[in-house]
Amino acid sequence: MIFSCPGSARFKQPEPRSVSCPSCGRDVEVWTDETSAECQNCKIKVTRDMGQSCFDWCAYAKICAGYKIMYVK
Repeated sequence: MIFSCPGSARFKQPEPRSVSCPSCGRDVEVWTDETSAECQNCKIKVTRDMGQSCFDWCAYAKICAGYKIMYVK
């Protein structure tokens, strides 16, 4: 059986999120595994707060979310 924490889902299965451009106000699509994207209207870099993730505190995060999942027998 494969186990992984729910906190790693945003890295394994990223989803698009809308962030308002601070310059022109248009919506910019930034994926959940990214911190920024370019506004298609005014061409500035739009950033979003990623918040904390398992990479900030979990010793196994690189194995769980970033690399091949290890099987435990």
